[in-house]
Amino acid sequence: MMKKSILLVGFLSSTLIFNSCGVIFGGSRYVGDIRVNNHPNAEIYANGEKIGTGEVTKSFKRSKDLKIEVKQDGCEPKSQVFENRFRTGNFILSVITFGIVGIAVDLGTGASYKPDHRNNDAIDKVSDKKYIFNVDYSQCK
Repeated sequence: MMKKSILLVGFLSSTLIFNSCGVIFGGSRYVGDIRVNNHPNAEIYANGEKIGTGEVTKSFKRSKDLKIEVKQDGCEPKSQVFENRFRTGNFILSVITFGIVGIAVDLGTGASYKPDHRNNDAIDKVSDKKYIFNVDYSQCK
């Protein structure tokens, strides 16, 4: 009985110690909906990997910018980079609530970043964990 109590306390303590504001409220990944409007046959590549056509939902790491490339027969390919932005509010909250451990966890997991929806009209924020990326492929007729 004593051994189980010690293990339970140790487990609960480690979940508190190895968490941070960014991890709790956003995680190290987000879900992105990639939409190529009016082009249901356009192939979509994310960071060099083909992920689908027309519209795709996939999980992406927060720590990396998202490079999308679209291709369709008869059209020139188009590349677009969706840059990340530092999550200042979450970082400050991590410093206040979790200290150095929170900072290390947020930076180490990538939870300190988010798609830069404020400076890029092609990104719509649905929630802290979900974003919509609209790729303009209007040059493809």
